[in-house]
Amino acid sequence: MGLGHMETPNGSAAGQSDTCFGAFNASGGRNSTHNSITSPWFSTAFGLIGLCSNLFALCVLLSSSRKLSSRTRSSFLIFLCGLVVTDFMGLLVTASVIIPYHFIKFTWAKVDSSCHLCNFLGFSMVFFGQCPLLLGATMAGERFFGINHPFSRSTSISKRRAWSIVGLVWGFSCLLGLLPVLGLGRYTLQYPGSWCFLTLLPDTGNIIFCLLFALLGIFSVLLSFIFNTVSVVTLCRIYHDRESVQRRRDSEVEMMVQLVGIMIIATICWLPLLIFIVQTVLQQLPAGGRIQVLPVNTQTMLLIYIRMVTWNQILDPWVYILFRRAVLQRIYPSLRPRPSIVSLYP
Repeated sequence: MGLGHMETPNGSAAGQSDTCFGAFNASGGRNSTHNSITSPWFSTAFGLIGLCSNLFALCVLLSSSRKLSSRTRSSFLIFLCGLVVTDFMGLLVTASVIIPYHFIKFTWAKVDSSCHLCNFLGFSMVFFGQCPLLLGATMAGERFFGINHPFSRSTSISKRRAWSIVGLVWGFSCLLGLLPVLGLGRYTLQYPGSWCFLTLLPDTGNIIFCLLFALLGIFSVLLSFIFNTVSVVTLCRIYHDRESVQRRRDSEVEMMVQLVGIMIIATICWLPLLIFIVQTVLQQLPAGGRIQVLPVNTQTMLLIYIRMVTWNQILDPWVYILFRRAVLQRIYPSLRPRPSIVSLYP
């Protein structure tokens, strides 16, 4: 997700509180700081960098997957491939709406009076935002069971099953993104008027959907942290065992380094936004339905946090590009192919 940072739309729709317009006052004054925050050039540059980064990572992943015979590593690469494809498509879809808006400068309320485009963009922001978090938790869970319970499965996850799991994550995120279209909450145009997202106004449907989106994201991040922490501790304990110190498995180390990198990036980029959504919704509960327009500070902070989330899609592919064994061996030459993690257990 995340290129929604362009200029204010041509006109105000603040009175249309029952549609996708009116969550912010487009005619409200903004100072020079706000204008710098909404500069379109940063968004355009970040979008292009993110698209190129993900495309490059996808090419490297496809090349690596053809050379592998290990099922464990192959399934992990499939999860990584699903993550890279999700990030790439998220940037591509949002950019295809927002960049034309910047150059054409159309009046959103006139072009999309029925809110179909806004609903599509809002769905895209939620879908492509939630998918990486769920995929990160799924990858962490798969490595947790693979490292801590290597004999609990007769065989490693096949490529077909790995793609099925990725498909389930996509399907679940799709259902979540469709909830406003089905009546739970709604997507609205956000400041500065170039992107749509869930609505932080205090009515029952919006509150439920906002909390569902934010708490699910927070749960995914925490689950990834727990799984990855236990997996890293297990690897450290096994590798320091005197009987297995000479039989390290660099492949597991490589995968865990990449997972920890993905988790750290997701935590830094996503937690501020998710916590902000929860805080904003809960603080507005006493106001009931009296608040019809988001405060200026809330609009600005939401935009800043969305920009932070954009960095998640830019940095994710570089975790794999930079933390592959081929790269790590140049930094740490003693890394060499060794037996599987299963052989580390007595």
